[in-house]
This record gives sequence, C-alpha cells and structure tokens, in this order.
Amino acid sequence: MRESNMEQALTANLAGLKYTWRSDICDHEALKQKFRPKFGALSQVALSDAEFSWLRDEILYALLITIAKLLRQGNTFVCEDCTPLQYTLANNKDCCKNDSRRSISCG
Repeated sequence: MRESNMEQALTANLAGLKYTWRSDICDHEALKQKFRPKFGALSQVALSDAEFSWLRDEILYALLITIAKLLRQGNTFVCEDCTPLQYTLANNKDCCKNDSRRSISCG
C-alpha cells in the first residue's frame, strides 16, 4: 500500500471516530502555535515563554520514552494470512548490529 493511500485511510478512520481534519495545522511549527493557547484555555493558566518551553520539552520527552520502549520491546503483527509475527524494531542483544536497512516479512 502506498504511503498516500495509508494516509487517506487513516484520515478516513479518524473521521469515523469523530476527529476533525485541521488543514491549518500542516507542520510542527503550526502545531506548536495552536497548542499554547489551547493549553492555556484548558488549564486556565498563562505560562511564561520559559515555562511553556519546559512543558513542551516534558511532553516531547515523554513521547520519546514511549517510542524508545516500542523500539525495544517485542511486538506482534498479524500478517495477511492471519499468522502472528513476533518482531522487534531494534537488535537489543547487539545494538552495534542495528541497521536502518533491516526489514521484516510475514510467512
């Protein structure tokens, strides 16, 4: 499946879950600009620039920790033929052998 097809399918699935497409948020910078006032209104607090930077960094750090855990742990994927595939996204036994060209396949 092409990346554009996957994006369209994901967008359609999210719309079915009542998420709204925001064409005004098309990159990371736009997201940052929209996040600050929404956070302030929701939390009923006005953060200084330094406080907001700390909050943003804390959120990003938490996301990186989550991603790092996903990379290290074992995961399961169900292939088209319904067989489960156990996989990891990194070589945890010998990290020097990690290669970005590594791939997995079903069956």
